[in-house]
Amino acid sequence: MSLQKKPQIVEAVMFFNERGVCKEMLYPEFEALLDGVVNLPAFADQQMRAAFVLINPRLLVKAVVCFYIDFGDHGEADRGWNIPLRHLADRTGSGPDLGAGPIRLACRSQCPVSWHQMHLWDPGLSPTQNDLLLIRDAAKRNNLGVLVEDDSAAAVEPEKLHMAPEHKWFVPDAEEQARALEAARKAEQLEREQRLKAAQLLRQQRLRIVSLSQQHEEERARLRLQAEQREQALQQRLLELRQALGEQAQRNEALKERLTAQAASFQQVRQDMERQLTTLARSGRSDLETLRAQFEQEAAARIGAAVLEYQERLVRQDARLAAQAAESARLRSELARLTEERDRLAGEGGEQTLERLAALGVVFVAYHPGAGHLTLPLQDLAAYQGNPLAYVAAKCFVSEAQYRQWLEHYQQPACTAELPGGSRCGMPIDRVETPSRFVAGESDCCARHGVRVRSRIHGD
Repeated sequence: MSLQKKPQIVEAVMFFNERGVCKEMLYPEFEALLDGVVNLPAFADQQMRAAFVLINPRLLVKAVVCFYIDFGDHGEADRGWNIPLRHLADRTGSGPDLGAGPIRLACRSQCPVSWHQMHLWDPGLSPTQNDLLLIRDAAKRNNLGVLVEDDSAAAVEPEKLHMAPEHKWFVPDAEEQARALEAARKAEQLEREQRLKAAQLLRQQRLRIVSLSQQHEEERARLRLQAEQREQALQQRLLELRQALGEQAQRNEALKERLTAQAASFQQVRQDMERQLTTLARSGRSDLETLRAQFEQEAAARIGAAVLEYQERLVRQDARLAAQAAESARLRSELARLTEERDRLAGEGGEQTLERLAALGVVFVAYHPGAGHLTLPLQDLAAYQGNPLAYVAAKCFVSEAQYRQWLEHYQQPACTAELPGGSRCGMPIDRVETPSRFVAGESDCCARHGVRVRSRIHGD
């Protein structure tokens, strides 16, 4: 007698690209991918978005874990990838209702294990791109061949039907009361379900508000960076124009000095001519008058030509200076406008916006290693912005220096003992997960150097 397979909860993994779900596989296939048995060349040298999905026998989604996974040059999965998907799916909070009640959703904004948050991603919930609805539709298509539970009710055989006696066709008052109680119970149950759906919708909207707030912060930072870059470019342009204006002023001064020197030279020539005329006057009055007239004409012509030439030069220089002054004024006006725009953008992200978001129920959460997710009260934001590490160290009940030493050890757990040559040991060691348990010189040393440090301490 052959045994029939019974429908049960199925674990699956779905991969996403810019168009939606691009690949589906059962969890045993995903484990084979992690073990290096198979590769996915289509995902070579990419970081893919994926979702661990629990599907019941009615093809309805019960839980979703949104995570990242990296692939190598030949499509092999990252050997160091290690995220407890089943644990996250069991311990996470509620998400939207995809047909079988609120699902269990683990993502970046809702992660039960804080140190795995950086490896998760938030699903899109917009009407045009809802990743959870794409998962629901993919599960209903059943491309994975999940065994489906048969919901059809068994038909009752006609010979098993019995008709009640005629005197029992009328429902007594007690039965009417029971039906009324049953109707009231169903109405109460329906009201309770509506309240649960409303609460679920509220949680979904709060999750979307958090995502929109993060997008707003990123857009505001991008605009602030563009404004600062534009301001720096304008400042550089203004400095160049000022330098050009100074150089032009120097050239004008040089021209004026040349004009003054030529005028002095003409004056000297005039004096020499007058002396010659005086000399000639002694020899004859007629020659003197002729030479005087000739000299006056030549001198007037030469002086007029020189004055006209330098006047034209000065007019051209004045026009060029006026154009540069107008350009400088325009740049100052543009700089003032950008400064006002930067101040306005900075003002939009100030305390008024934070107070308004706090009044709407938005909480500010920051993640730091060792402390996990910290819920920041509005009154602590200034202290957190002034020195985040000191704030986190206080939450971990350690000093800022100890937290910095632990953070360096946490990011790169290697032996920091100094070798005789002056270099570090660099031997990989076990990571200390809690800052308060970290002891400098012991927790960040390998077994060999740690024994030396302890023996040196005890010997002293």
